[in-house]
Amino acid sequence: MQEVRDVIQATVKQLFNVDIEPGLTRPDEQFGDYATNVALQLAKQLNKNPGEIAKLLSENIKHPTIVKTEVAGPGFINIWLSDDYLIKSLKLEIAQSLTAKVVVVEYSDPNPFKVLHAGHLYTSVVGDSIANLLEVAGAKVHRVNYGGDVGLHVAKTMWAVLEKLGGEEPEKLKSITEEDRPEWLTAAYVDGNNAYEDDTVAKEEIVALNKKIYAILASRDHDSPLAQIYWTTRKWSYDYFDKFYARIGTKFEKYYPESEVVELGVKTVQQQLEHGIFKKSEGAIIFDGESHGLHTRVFINSEGLPTYEAKEVGLILTKDQDYHFDKSVIITGNDIVEYMKVVLKAVEQFKPALVNNTTHLTHGIVKLQGGTKMSSRKGNILRAVDVLDAAAEANKKATGKRDEQVELGAVKYAFLKNRTGGDIVYDSEESVSLQGNSGPYLQYAHARACSILAKTKTKSDSKVTDLQDGERPLVRKIGEYGEVVDRAVRELMPHHICTYLYELAQTFNRFYEENRVISDDREEVRLHLVQAYTNVLKAGLKLLNISAPEKM
Repeated sequence: MQEVRDVIQATVKQLFNVDIEPGLTRPDEQFGDYATNVALQLAKQLNKNPGEIAKLLSENIKHPTIVKTEVAGPGFINIWLSDDYLIKSLKLEIAQSLTAKVVVVEYSDPNPFKVLHAGHLYTSVVGDSIANLLEVAGAKVHRVNYGGDVGLHVAKTMWAVLEKLGGEEPEKLKSITEEDRPEWLTAAYVDGNNAYEDDTVAKEEIVALNKKIYAILASRDHDSPLAQIYWTTRKWSYDYFDKFYARIGTKFEKYYPESEVVELGVKTVQQQLEHGIFKKSEGAIIFDGESHGLHTRVFINSEGLPTYEAKEVGLILTKDQDYHFDKSVIITGNDIVEYMKVVLKAVEQFKPALVNNTTHLTHGIVKLQGGTKMSSRKGNILRAVDVLDAAAEANKKATGKRDEQVELGAVKYAFLKNRTGGDIVYDSEESVSLQGNSGPYLQYAHARACSILAKTKTKSDSKVTDLQDGERPLVRKIGEYGEVVDRAVRELMPHHICTYLYELAQTFNRFYEENRVISDDREEVRLHLVQAYTNVLKAGLKLLNISAPEKM
């Protein structure tokens, strides 16, 4: 694409002495391999009819890769590439646009003492794919995870834990089995939250307990009965996280607990208070977001305790200290969009480069078909395992058996095929179907291509020197892979990969229906095309963190 764009750009410069970045798209095959609207781009600037500009350009665009140009509509130019050039595009080549760049990708971000819900599964899947995209573009990627191991939600859970244990008696925790621990802690959080909202005395006790937990962390207390309960139940949460991430094939280089970044956050807020970035208000330290078109938020409350905002400041600075990143990508639910705008605006006042290099991506909520909005406070959440179990049940219903790689492929693809940003309604039966735009459909497509290659001893590494009409559409589609990946990297949007892979599989199906591969005069050439297709399909699924089985 860039080569064609360069040719058009040079021709425009030669004819009109104008520097321009030509628009270039991939039209339906009948309209060429590329189409450009550069004549429309130039019309106003040159004060000329776009049709006349297009005609002149079409007559003068010359390059060995271009065999035909044709004016279409009110100023569009369709462009056909040579077969030689299309054949060269069969190689898996990805633009290394981020070579030597250090990128930190933060995602999933579950809070200890609470259960993993469907949103954590979603952001884990999206974060994995975005990290893969950045890596394939040449970046050095660090995958990190952040969670609140201190704060009011922890105090609520700990208050209910103490109620369940009958006081500060850590020995009683031994009676809770490993299997029951996640749900036991989740139930404690719901009980503690209800008590905080409905019982004045309990609320006062939870507020006091919150201060004690901060003190445990500040003094590094591991010995007192309360500290033993805190550290034990905290470890339960991280063990539970590790087990779940292993199940879905996700790995993190580092967990950032809030307790490890809070000190730097508080110190920074207090320092910037002296410089006028933050202000005091009714005993609290705030950032006046309203002066920046945002809203005002508290960073250190009137009790002297840091809020989520101060901890986020500490996290941003800690990630920079640890990695000296060129780019930071943060992926969260869209419920904290406004909150993060204020945090980033505050940091921008004293560390503008960090904010300029930070991208905050958000997504909506995840619901099962016909589901309702989740709330961990009320306890009616859609858990991450509920989504996986729904896929397993649907797959067993459809095939009569369990296959974890298919079930994971179904869930991941169902999440990733939609543009990141909106809500997701997960339909388990649709996700496992082999007939539509699904992960299992693409996994089966890969297995099917592998079976074709396995049917013959003929080598598929024969050099392709020419293309027949029936082969050209497949080669053309395979050649788009690099462009699609480049776009997905630039936009940090994995759904472009999903759309492309589905279209590629459909193109291959038409090719295979209309062209004999085995025992044909062009067997070697067509096996080469099947192998190239298989390679691209596997590479694309890998970017989505979906397995590409050779048999299904």
